[in-house]
Amino acid sequence: QVQLVESGGGLVQAGGSLRLSCAASGTIIRIGAMAWYRQAPRKQRELVATITSGGSTNYADSVKGRFTISRDNAKNTVYLQMNVLKPEDTAVYYCNADIISGILRRDNYWGQGTQVTVSS
Repeated sequence: QVQLVESGGGLVQAGGSLRLSCAASGTIIRIGAMAWYRQAPRKQRELVATITSGGSTNYADSVKGRFTISRDNAKNTVYLQMNVLKPEDTAVYYCNADIISGILRRDNYWGQGTQVTVSS
């Protein structure tokens, strides 16, 4: 059974930094695109950043220049380095991945989420 487990969230002051990690576990044949989403209170979940298996990246306009997504394919892990954090970055952050598992089926998986709170 494939799982995504996030870590690295917490409380930080505005202007600070955090690094989120998301590790995929289970019987994994291949991981395709990976992404980070976030959901603030009373708002819809929004896409923050994506990275393809080849390393191409895309970012939401609100985080460009401040956040960096990266991945370590050997560790089945995706990261989100968040710098110059703002109070409006406060949200639950979720990782997402397209994974071909040991039963040779491709599915889309979500992590359980990790809270990021930025104080002003």
